[in-house]
Parts: sequence; structure tokens; C-alpha cells
Amino acid sequence: MLKKLNNRSKGILCILAAALGFSFMTFFVRLAGDVPTMQKAFFRNAFAAVVAFFVLVRSEEKFKVHKDSWGDIFFRCLFGTSGLIANFYAIDRLGIADANMLNKLSPFFAILLSIPILKEKPSARDIIATIIAFIGALFIIRPTADISVIPALSGLYGGFGAGTAYVFVRKLGGKGERSSIIVMCFSLFSCLVTAPFLIFDYHHMEAWQWLCLLTAGISASLGQFGITNAYKFAPAKEISVFDYTQVIFAALWGMIFLSEVPTFLSIIGYVIIIGTAVVRWRMMNRRTDGE
Repeated sequence: MLKKLNNRSKGILCILAAALGFSFMTFFVRLAGDVPTMQKAFFRNAFAAVVAFFVLVRSEEKFKVHKDSWGDIFFRCLFGTSGLIANFYAIDRLGIADANMLNKLSPFFAILLSIPILKEKPSARDIIATIIAFIGALFIIRPTADISVIPALSGLYGGFGAGTAYVFVRKLGGKGERSSIIVMCFSLFSCLVTAPFLIFDYHHMEAWQWLCLLTAGISASLGQFGITNAYKFAPAKEISVFDYTQVIFAALWGMIFLSEVPTFLSIIGYVIIIGTAVVRWRMMNRRTDGE
């Protein structure tokens, strides 16, 4: 059946699979309960590190890294790790749909960060889209003067960290660095950062919590492989908008299994952010088709 589909359809199916995988990752991270954030982050990345290790062992170049890539790899790891930890912190304290939506601000952060890092000049439409998306984020964050806003701000930083990391991944891709090396370095860096917390503040986990974190790692791998294959089949401008289905999946798991119902203001924020992404996606395709 898949052989009969064109590449764009295959790309859409892969990105939907990725969205499903990442939504399950956030669900099982939340389901693991009162395990510390750093402990959850360690086991999520340890699984990815093992997968990347075996991929590299079987490759011809093994663990070879380009000499001029180390600086960019460090910043990809730094922002990716801090963003992941912030996202996990938000997942434990917000509705998982809200946490996912704030994380999905990453493409808009990437637009801004590509200016100093990649020396790219965004169009006026991209800047306007970014401003509107951040207005949508305010409906989810609902700024207040007390500490209750901290989880939402943490989720916002998760989107910033992810967006910045994506920019460095693009820069490394332009240098010809392999995705398996990038994943391996990121996973090991994250494990090294979170390991001290695991050693000095380890919380005993029941068998079901181990199962939740293992499933979260497997789900994250599904998301990574889905994203990688999606952009092999079709360019981002054609399929990237379908990545926002992750928020819909997460909202469903939250409502069905966790009795979480997004607030009216959060729903307004979802509509603004996803609507902005859809409009920007359609305009990009029309502009390309007209060239």
C-alpha cells in the first residue's frame, strides 16, 4: 500500500507518526508520576544514546566528527538539553496539551535565532507570524505575579531551547555532519548533565514507572525516526504544519486518561498558534508555486 503513495503522502504519514510518538513520550513522562525531572530526562536520553551508538557502530565512518563541528555540537547539546529539561518540568506541572503547545513555538524561535546564527534574514511575513504566535502563547501562559507562572515559562523556554537547537542542527547539516553523530552527542551530553542529580537524588522507581520511562524512550525514538524519514520524502514547506497534530494527540491523551480539559484561554492560544502556522505554511507554498 505504501508503495502506491507519492513522496508527499509518505512524508505526511511519517510526520503524523512522529507527532504520535512525541505525544506518547510526553504522556508516559507524565504518567511516570513523582520521579524527579532530571531522573526522567536521564533515562529518556540514555535509551536514545544506546540506539545512536549501535547505528554508528554499524556505519562506515563510525564516530568520526568534523573538526569544525565541535562548537556547534556543543551549543546544540547545551540548548537541546536545557530545553528538554524545561519541557519535562512543564509536562509534570501543566496539562500535557499546554506543555506540548508551548514546545511547538520552537519553529518561531528558530526564525529569530537564525538571524544571528545562520545570518538569515527572515521576511516581514515571518516576523509578523512570530509576533502573532507569541501573542497566542500568552493565552496559554496567562502571566501572573506569583510563582504559578513558572511551569508555563519553563515550557516557553523548552520551545526556545528546542528552536535554538534546531538552528544549530541545520548549521551542522550544512557542514555535512551526520544526524546519528548529532543525536549521539546530544544524548550523551544530556546523560552527563543529569547523571549527578541521579546519583545524589535517586528516587526508587516501581516496575510500572520503569515501564513508563522505557515506553517514553521508545516513543521518542519513534518520533525521531518519523521526523527524519518525513523530511527525506518531502520538504519542510510541504509537510511541517502536520507536526502540530502532536498537540491534538496530547490533548486527547490528557482528556481520556488524565481527566485534563484545556481551559478556554488555552484553546484560544492553540487556535492562534496553529492557525498562524497553517497560514504561514500556505503562503510559503503559494510563493514557491508562483516562482
